[in-house]
Amino acid sequence: MSEDQKKILESQLWGIANLLRGKISADDYRDYILGFIFYKYLSEKQYLYANELLVGEEVTDFKEVTDKDTLEAIREESLLKLGYFLQPAELFSAIAAKGNADIEDESNYILEDLQAVMNHIEESTMDTESEEDFNALFEDLDLNSTKIGRTVGARNAVIVQILNHLNKIDFKLDEIESDVLGDAYEFLIAKFAAGAGKSAGEFYTPQQVSKILAKLVTTDKTKLKSVYDPTCGSGSLLLRVAREADVSEFYGQELNRTTYNLARMNMILHDKHYREFDIKQEDTLENPQHLEKRFEAIVANPPFSAHWKSDNNPLNNTDPRFSQYGRLAPKTKADYAFLTHMLYHLADNGTMASVFPHGVLFRGAAEGTIREFIIKEKNWLDAVIGLPANIFYGTSIPTCIMVLKKCRKADDNIVFIDASGEEHFEKVGNQNELRDTDVEAIIEAYQNRTTIDKYCEVVTLADIAENDYNLNIPRYVDTFEEEEPIKLEKVSKELKDLNTDLEATNKTIASFCEELNISTPF
Repeated sequence: MSEDQKKILESQLWGIANLLRGKISADDYRDYILGFIFYKYLSEKQYLYANELLVGEEVTDFKEVTDKDTLEAIREESLLKLGYFLQPAELFSAIAAKGNADIEDESNYILEDLQAVMNHIEESTMDTESEEDFNALFEDLDLNSTKIGRTVGARNAVIVQILNHLNKIDFKLDEIESDVLGDAYEFLIAKFAAGAGKSAGEFYTPQQVSKILAKLVTTDKTKLKSVYDPTCGSGSLLLRVAREADVSEFYGQELNRTTYNLARMNMILHDKHYREFDIKQEDTLENPQHLEKRFEAIVANPPFSAHWKSDNNPLNNTDPRFSQYGRLAPKTKADYAFLTHMLYHLADNGTMASVFPHGVLFRGAAEGTIREFIIKEKNWLDAVIGLPANIFYGTSIPTCIMVLKKCRKADDNIVFIDASGEEHFEKVGNQNELRDTDVEAIIEAYQNRTTIDKYCEVVTLADIAENDYNLNIPRYVDTFEEEEPIKLEKVSKELKDLNTDLEATNKTIASFCEELNISTPF
């Protein structure tokens, strides 16, 4: 699919969202539209796979199969290959067609049928390997919610409208690369994040920032055994890493239930087999779900300066994720709790890159103690990258990326990159955005590890120690621009000329006042 075709698809999908704008809130119609796109995807995958199995049979179109033994055989194969099963009457096209019924003796009421299909998709996976990955995936699609209509008829009309428009879009899953629909899905997620502020921005990392993190952790690597995101949101960061390297296993954890469902859908939409990913829903700091795992790549955009229990939970004092650093991260700023959690999970040959607020670079007290231990005792910090302000949805604060490795090649210095200046981004609407050239400049500076005037400095550990392990970027990257010297003679002449012009103006005003027989204002 060309870029132009992709844009047409994105335009069609966003057009469906616009149909509902004003009728229901953005957060609500996001869940319905994304959920029904996912249902259509599952349906089309089922139809295509079933038709593959029917090659050479008497009936070769899955929609026309009625034989129970044939359906059972397709069900068994589908559960192994796809992880779920849909009957011919449960396909998206069949439900959408019923919703478009326009004859008197045929009802277009589909809410109960649709709910039964949602339930059956999940039920079909029970007692199989894919059960956990499909469990409660459609729980946010409440077809009885008054948010989408005050009456049953109104709700049915809204749902029919969504399905009808989606049914007109041919995703061409048998002709195009499998991630094109996934890209369109990502497009919608980004659009909702941009339009809904903080609530949506929490689960979405801007694409260019995702690209930087992915390129950082895949430097000099074409294959990764595993990648992990402890605050995975909709899963876009994990999937971005897969564009830079061949990834065998994806792991993530997400607290918000709705966003957790989005992440699992997003994985499947990008054709990641249910055996390839392990996404859990729990509080990462309080109830980590992958403690026994070590990962070759870790990427994250944790919630900035979130609250956590810290020493209010006595177990944290002995938790190996936090206990070796001398202090626990403060209750009102969990940034270093997330950072050390990631370090605990980082394999010896791995790289982690995570976004943090600038404060992690210079705040003192407990955070200063942890920061010093990581640099002085462990020597794990590899790079600090300053990003522009206002590039994340819902917050305008400046941010940074910290890159850490347990086995560093350049183990006597740290790279500092200041990409926050106006020349390193463009303003798009109310947001600042990084361009491809800005991303490339950051990655090249990190990989080359050479000084670039007013942009990049390679700083020795001794210099870091002299600054008491304060990592504030302006201490190391001098972006000061000398102003041109002021020529006093020129300024003096300009002032004299202004005074001459002022005297002439005053005389003109005085003459007008005299003609009008009024007093002058000076």
